Amino acid sequence: MAEPRSLRRQRRRTSEKAKGTGKFWLGLARVVFYPATGLLARTRVTGLHNVPADGPALVVLNHVSHLDPVFDAVAVHRGARVPRFLAKSSLWKVPVLGGVLTGVDQIPVHRGSTDARRSLQAAHDALQRGKVLIIYPDGTITKDPTGWPMNPKLGVAQLALRNDVPVIPAARWGTRDIYDGYNKRFRPFPRKQVTYAFGEPLDLEQYRGGEHDTAVLREVARLAMSRSRELLGGIRGEQPPEAFYSPARKGAADQARDDDGAA
Repeated sequence: MAEPRSLRRQRRRTSEKAKGTGKFWLGLARVVFYPATGLLARTRVTGLHNVPADGPALVVLNHVSHLDPVFDAVAVHRGARVPRFLAKSSLWKVPVLGGVLTGVDQIPVHRGSTDARRSLQAAHDALQRGKVLIIYPDGTITKDPTGWPMNPKLGVAQLALRNDVPVIPAARWGTRDIYDGYNKRFRPFPRKQVTYAFGEPLDLEQYRGGEHDTAVLREVARLAMSRSRELLGGIRGEQPPEAFYSPARKGAADQARDDDGAA
């Protein structure tokens, strides 16, 4: 992982620091997650310099495995930033992990409840405070059998347009080879390859300042996810499908809640 290591040295003066108890939890996470990801995979990262050294940024990533947040956190942290995630609220109930998530200022998502909008607002607040926010527009691990992204949720567009921050499309591939959540397969050996590509910030100027109706939000969400999909195709050495994978259609109420969700 040559590029991130040299980048972290270059950004030593601007490296994001945790405060208070967060310093302890961030240190614990680093002690646990850096060796764990290193044991499970060789990681190659390109384009990490596109994530700014300081100030807010929204990183848009595909989602293929429950291991993604751990690998993604380490990848971005090697660029001297502490990423924030929108994560399922149930994770806060896991011993130790809940303390880590709270200590490093992660954002719980309460699906199917009146608190869902609070999660989106907390994400806006994180960007306003100059944080790097990682979002998975799929909303969950992709159900596409071949691993390509699904139709993106509109929360990514709401975050991108309500906040004048760099929107960085990115892609990652290889984590599902280690743990395939849908098929319950954990294959730590032999050591796998996980590859990242961080793209240049999206140009969203034509969408800013106007009315952000559902049609505009959907267009921006698909633009961000399309770029992520292109980067994924480059990593995989394959031509991405023209359309996003779409699971079986849900009822109107469920679809409305999904469109409103941030992740």
